Amino acid sequence: MADSVRIENTEPLLSPEAALPVEDVEGGKRRTLKGWQGYVVSGLALSASLFHLYTAAFGLLPAMHQRGIHWLFMGVLLFLLYPVAQGRPKDRIDIWDWLCAAVMAAGCLNIVLNWDAIAFREGLPIASDIYMGLAMIFLVLEGARRSMGWPLPIMAIIALVYALYGPYFPGLLAHGGFPLEEIAPFQYLRTDGIFGVPLGVSASFIFLFVLFGAFLSSSGAGQFFIDLAVALTGRSQGGPGKAAVVASGLMGTVSGSSCANAVTTGAFTIPLMKQSGYSSEFAGAIVAAASTGGQVMPPVMGAAAFIMAQFLGIAYWEIVVAAAIPATLYFISIMAMVHFRAGKKRMVKLDAEKLPKAKLILREGWHLLFPIVTLIIFLALGYSPVKAVFWSIVLLVAVSWMGKKEYRMTPRRVLDALINGAIGAIEVAAACACSGIVIGVIGITGVGLAFSSFVLSLSGGVLPLALMLTMVGSIILGMGVPTTAQYIITSTLAAPALAQMGVPMMSAHLFCLYFGVLADVTPPVALATYAASGISKSNPLKTGFTALVTAVAGFLVPYMFVYNPYLLLQGNPVMIVLGCATALVAIIALSAGVQGYFVTDLNLVERLAFLAVPFLIIYPSLVANGIAVAVVAAVFALQKARSPRKSLPASV
Repeated sequence: MADSVRIENTEPLLSPEAALPVEDVEGGKRRTLKGWQGYVVSGLALSASLFHLYTAAFGLLPAMHQRGIHWLFMGVLLFLLYPVAQGRPKDRIDIWDWLCAAVMAAGCLNIVLNWDAIAFREGLPIASDIYMGLAMIFLVLEGARRSMGWPLPIMAIIALVYALYGPYFPGLLAHGGFPLEEIAPFQYLRTDGIFGVPLGVSASFIFLFVLFGAFLSSSGAGQFFIDLAVALTGRSQGGPGKAAVVASGLMGTVSGSSCANAVTTGAFTIPLMKQSGYSSEFAGAIVAAASTGGQVMPPVMGAAAFIMAQFLGIAYWEIVVAAAIPATLYFISIMAMVHFRAGKKRMVKLDAEKLPKAKLILREGWHLLFPIVTLIIFLALGYSPVKAVFWSIVLLVAVSWMGKKEYRMTPRRVLDALINGAIGAIEVAAACACSGIVIGVIGITGVGLAFSSFVLSLSGGVLPLALMLTMVGSIILGMGVPTTAQYIITSTLAAPALAQMGVPMMSAHLFCLYFGVLADVTPPVALATYAASGISKSNPLKTGFTALVTAVAGFLVPYMFVYNPYLLLQGNPVMIVLGCATALVAIIALSAGVQGYFVTDLNLVERLAFLAVPFLIIYPSLVANGIAVAVVAAVFALQKARSPRKSLPASV
């Protein structure tokens, strides 16, 4: 009898003696360094983690000092780890990368060491401010290009061109224009540009949560989550697919990347699904859709949620509470897709003797749940995210010694986690710095107000049309762009327009976040889908469209919570319960309608009726909601009456 299906735990990912660093999951863009260069990068990464842990324990530094030191570490590491082109050797650092790293360090140290003098002459930049500002803008754009590709830097370049040549733009977009001598110091020396709110959130919150994920990974939590998911769901109809959904949801609590989530969980769950009878395309689609949902699953929700809290001026815990029901509905919809697909294909259940035992897994790794529970409790009690994650990391190291030997956080593993955590935060920091350029242009030119006016004018003041325009814009902006950067830009431009039409700011910002996240499963640029299809060995485009259909509930849930604030746990408790119940009915009906199966196969009329149910429930009308519930109940009764329960065949 098999007690576990886990993959063998590997040695720590990174150490000064080993190859450095681990290749990223999206194609191995980073260098692999050894020798003295490996020691230099390891030392910088270790120093970055220790700095952030120190400020978390004893208090953050003043804004520009905290952000300057943070970007110093992240920017220097970026140029040392990411080559200028994929064709360059990855076992050594080129001379021009050392030069870029040196200029980056000089620019950040100038802010940290000379901030009093800079602040004293605010509004009157000297020549060195202009030249250093130009250099910093170039380095931020180049760093973002190296780590994330062209989409985000192109957006930033367009923003800079817009700032320079404002008078030549038509209509509402026109403005007076700003010379480089004004733009460069504005972007470099103000908290409205490169060192703005996005980089500030990266410096205070995001880095620590990435570090928390690195500690969990080093302790074996990732494999524990996968084993637990298989044990809990493997015996049910469509068990392997449900295991993938649960595993991705659990991994979403520690991973802010849909691609990393897809590769981590998919490496085990995709082969298991294919063995059970799912097609390669559907197996990859399930992992991609579920992994993408990890970015909206509390308590971590990726990096964007921390920035949302800063934009809205509210506690992070309020974001977590508001996002809980929509995220749960999204994952339930994917679980239902798996369940009904298995019924449609008459799939057999997995042999219980070949599945891991939940009791055994919990007995061996129960302590790995403590830090996550502690994090949630600290946030619920009103502690800052900085303090909450700091003490969760400390607790994780302590309780790891209560479990099996392979889970213990030895000094070597702690060192590896500190180094890997810093390296894992580089791309998010680069996205925040580059999106800061866009935010700076929006602030200095006033284009945000113009965009809001444009949306209001184009939609004619009709909210559903404005929502659809925002949805399309968010998906387009999110294609190939990290969720954090996409959310920053779309929420700055589109959320105010929705707010002017009466949408609460919380709903407007979550609406932008959801559709930016869904860009990861929306062809033609569906990064999570491509990551999953590489494991499932399926056609990427076909897998992408399958994932899009699988994640269809994600396209309806945002409309639901815009019209029904009860889904954000706001309002009368009775109405919250009713709103959540009807939304659940809509999600189940939608999933059954898409797959063509409920109690048994749906005929055409039943299928169309089920597909119409969600549209009756989007708006909280008692009459429409009652009709929707009645439709589902009627179809259920009809199917039960005409389809006596049959045993499943012995094989697919």
